[in-house]
Amino acid sequence: MDNQVYNSIVNFIWNIADDCLRDNYTRGKYRDVILPMTVIRRLDVMLEDSKTAVLDMKKMLDEAGIANQWPALCNAAGQAFCNASPFCLRDLTSRAKKQTLKADFEAYLDGFSPNVQEIMDKFKFRHQIDTMIEADILGAVIERFVSPTINLSPKPVYTDDSCTTIKLPALDNHGMGTVFEELIRRFNEENNEEAGQYWTPRDVVELMADLVIVPIADKLNNATYSCYDGACGTGGMLTVSHDRLIALARERGKNVSIHLFGQESEPEIYALCKADMLLKGDGDQAEHIAYGSTLSADGHATKQFDFMLANPPYGKSWKTDAEKMGGKKEILDSRFNAYLDDGTRLPMIPRVSDGQLLFLLNNVAKMKNDTPLGSRIAEIHNGSSIFTGDAGSGESNARRFLIENDLVEAIIALPESMFYNTNLATYIWVLTNKKEERRKGKIQLIDATSMKAPLRRNMGKKNCELTPELREEIMRIFLDMEESEISKVFDNAEFGYWTVTVERPLRLRVCPERKITKQHFKNEAEFDLAQAGIAAAIDSAPLDDWSKFAKATGLKAAILKKIRPIITEKDPNAIPIPNEPDVELRDTEYVPFTYEGGISAFIKSEVYPYAPDAYVDEKQTKIGYELSFNKYFLKPEEMRSMGDILSALKLLESETDGMIADIIGGFENDH
Repeated sequence: MDNQVYNSIVNFIWNIADDCLRDNYTRGKYRDVILPMTVIRRLDVMLEDSKTAVLDMKKMLDEAGIANQWPALCNAAGQAFCNASPFCLRDLTSRAKKQTLKADFEAYLDGFSPNVQEIMDKFKFRHQIDTMIEADILGAVIERFVSPTINLSPKPVYTDDSCTTIKLPALDNHGMGTVFEELIRRFNEENNEEAGQYWTPRDVVELMADLVIVPIADKLNNATYSCYDGACGTGGMLTVSHDRLIALARERGKNVSIHLFGQESEPEIYALCKADMLLKGDGDQAEHIAYGSTLSADGHATKQFDFMLANPPYGKSWKTDAEKMGGKKEILDSRFNAYLDDGTRLPMIPRVSDGQLLFLLNNVAKMKNDTPLGSRIAEIHNGSSIFTGDAGSGESNARRFLIENDLVEAIIALPESMFYNTNLATYIWVLTNKKEERRKGKIQLIDATSMKAPLRRNMGKKNCELTPELREEIMRIFLDMEESEISKVFDNAEFGYWTVTVERPLRLRVCPERKITKQHFKNEAEFDLAQAGIAAAIDSAPLDDWSKFAKATGLKAAILKKIRPIITEKDPNAIPIPNEPDVELRDTEYVPFTYEGGISAFIKSEVYPYAPDAYVDEKQTKIGYELSFNKYFLKPEEMRSMGDILSALKLLESETDGMIADIIGGFENDH
């Protein structure tokens, strides 16, 4: 089915909202009716052919007194779901009386199996029935959804009983998913919300699927594999990865079984995802979609997966999750904390304003370590994940954990404006815990920012796409580990550094002529002691050595603390005070792991020539990791030659000739 057919279906459903709901719902509330009704109609058309069989089975079960009827009824329906009411949706359109229609429609909804009931509950659709009945629009909405001019069935509609000419093409499960996602995008866009919040463009998803599956495709066996998305939205990534895995396995003569798992925190999006799984005919898959936040309520805490793809929210606060987990500083979840060889805890908790790295760490925690292929991950992030956060911060610690455990295979910079809801720079992280030999200890960076094709028509902020040819070229570069202007391979150590606190000793000269006053002391006796101590030290201790002078006073530390700011001043020629740095001269140096000789060599070469008395506070040394694409791929623009500049000036002068004269002439006339 081509995009024109998809768009015609979406436009038809969109117009139902405009035609039927306009006077009774604000535009922001259209989705509360349209999305669940779209799901209901899709379920309905898939159950029409088996309706008689289901009702016959129900009658038999009722007569036999069997309580748990749903398994048998779903079996009779030939689906993972069923409807045991006496109605199909089209049966309800001609009922004139409001209350009759309401009662029958509610009975129809009640007839769905429990897995569909949960979907309706998440939509909160029953809350809309009274509103539609009162406005007398429920019948009209149903009438439009069962219109013969639209086909939401997986079977084609023919022009006649001979079934030779197709009037309306079939809408397969993939197409239905596309319709769901486009409706969500339009509703969000209409309401000035993030249009692509729950939908990742298919061209990007297909690239991600290839990145995790193609490198190991030749090693696939006749076996069962699992795919997981912890921020699954409507389930598009799961669907694409499923189809891609099946296709690649078949190309190699392998028969694989795929189990899909996901989690979504937004109720109606969760409902759509679960409905999509049911519509694909697998009730078990639908049960694998967990509801709630992956961060604070992990629905698959004990599971591990072969393939993981995700486009988690970035630039979005996770404060609520943090509070549920005991507060940011108290989070001890093993997914987000690592331990160094010496037992020191390495917290990987980012700032509460952006939790995207937590989704990546969640995926890493679900990697399989006891299988030949291990696990592979592809995840989309913005630039924050690769460079935000100083050494020792949660973000930097997360990068440290990932890189030092040699999990990062590649990072690919995507073109700007690839997504509906952002024109920020975005990147695909590619991770595995079973690197091939040539990739061990290395990370490949691919700058694919220029590899894009323009869209005929912008969709939100998305103005370009990755064509199949472009995706194929990116995969070739990745698989070949090609070194070029847009692809570079680095040792892991390239991205690590130390932050070193460089101190200079405090040097103070005593100025005994400066007067101290009683106001600095708690009583007169203490004041007298201070005066006497200073007087005693003047003749016996050097004035350029505060340590000796202080000792010579014989005063206690508390009194010395009060008088030192008054009677001293900094002097670069004074004797250093042992173990006391000058905080105003403190500096932080960034020392790359790749600096030959490490920290000591750096200090010797880069610091001592300018500050021979400097020293490193080793307790403050921290390890950091960051990746900067600009560092490796930014190409400075060539400066124009002087000849070009002079030529441009001459042209400008000729173009403005006369204009300047007119301006000057007018000015002179006014004065």
